[in-house]
Amino acid sequence: MNYPYLQQFRQSLVEWFHQEKRDLPWRNTKDPYKIWVSEVMLQQTRVDTVIPYYHRFIDKYPTIESLANADEEELLKMWEGLGYYSRVRNLQAGVKEVVEKYGGTVPNNRHDLQKLKGVGPYTAGAILSIAYDLPEHAVDGNVMRVLSRVLHRTEDIALPKTRKIFEEAVEQLIHPEYPGDFNQALMDLGAMICTPTSPKCLLCPVREYCLGFMEGDAEQLPVKTKKTKEKHIYYDVYIAVNDGKVVIERRPREGLLANMWQFPMIEKNKPSDNTKEAFELSYNVKIEKILKENFFEQKHVFSHLIWYLRCHLVEIEKTEKTPESVRCVTLKEMESLPVPVPMIKILNFLNQYIFYSWE
Repeated sequence: MNYPYLQQFRQSLVEWFHQEKRDLPWRNTKDPYKIWVSEVMLQQTRVDTVIPYYHRFIDKYPTIESLANADEEELLKMWEGLGYYSRVRNLQAGVKEVVEKYGGTVPNNRHDLQKLKGVGPYTAGAILSIAYDLPEHAVDGNVMRVLSRVLHRTEDIALPKTRKIFEEAVEQLIHPEYPGDFNQALMDLGAMICTPTSPKCLLCPVREYCLGFMEGDAEQLPVKTKKTKEKHIYYDVYIAVNDGKVVIERRPREGLLANMWQFPMIEKNKPSDNTKEAFELSYNVKIEKILKENFFEQKHVFSHLIWYLRCHLVEIEKTEKTPESVRCVTLKEMESLPVPVPMIKILNFLNQYIFYSWE
C-alpha cells in the first residue's frame, strides 16, 4: 500500500474518536462476550434500534453461561423485532462452543474465534481489537466505503476478493496502541461523517489525508455493483378463528425465520389467485364464514426477498387432524411466543382495529 499519510491519518482519527465518540453501552465494557453480543446485534441493524435490545439482552443473559443455557423459544422472543434470527441462533451455538471447549473464556486469537459458529472475520477482529487490544482488522462494508475514499481505491467492494485488499490495508493503518479505538473510529466516521451519500467532507477530521477528497471524487466512491435481483412473493394470510382462538403454525427448523410462529400463509402464483381451498386442504379445516376479506395488507422487505401479505379474517370448523406444526391459541397467548415482524404488525392491527370476541 503506497499511502503517504499513514501516521497522520491514524493519529488524527484516534484523537477525533477520543473526543467525539458516540456514548454506546457496549463501549463501557471490555468483556469479550458483551462485545460479541453487540457486534452480532449491529449486523444490518441501526445503532438506535440495537441499544434497548442490548440492555434487555444483557440483563437477561449477563454471562456467557446464561446465554449458552437459554431456552431457544425464550431467546427468539428476546430477539423479536431485530430480524435476521439466524444471528441469535448462531450466537447461542457459538457461546455453547466457548463454554464446552474453552471453559467459558472467549478465545483471544483469530484462528480459534473464527471456528466458532457465526463468527466471521469482521466480528473476530472487533472482539480481538476492542476486548483484547490486539491489532486485528475489522472490515465491513462501512469500513470499505471509508477506506475506498481515504486511499482512493476503485476496486468493486461488492466482490468478495476486494475485502482482502482492505483487510491488508487496515493491518498497516491500524494504531498499534489503540487498535480497538482505531477500528471503532472507522465505524463512527462511516456512520456520522463519511456516509454512503453526501459525505460531510468539510467536517471530516482526516480530510487532509483523504486522497478521494484531494481528487475531488469522494462522492463517487466506493465502486459497488448492484445487489442481487430481488424476489417478490405474494401470500394470503389467514386469521382463522375457532372458539375464541386462532390457528398458528411454527415455521421449519431451518431457513428463513426458522422456528418462529406465524398465521397460516398460502403462497400465490399471482396476486389475484384465490387460495381459500388451498388453505382448507393444507390445514385440514373448513371455512364456515368469511368475516372480513383483505382487511390488512403489508409489504415486508428482507435482504433480497419481498413478501406481499394480504390478510383474511375467517371463522373455521376445525378437525383434530391438523398438521403437527399447528397450534390454536388466543391472541394474548400468541403475544408470548416468538413471532416475526410481519406477524407482529398483523397482531397490532388486530388488537387495535378488529372488534371480535377472541377469548
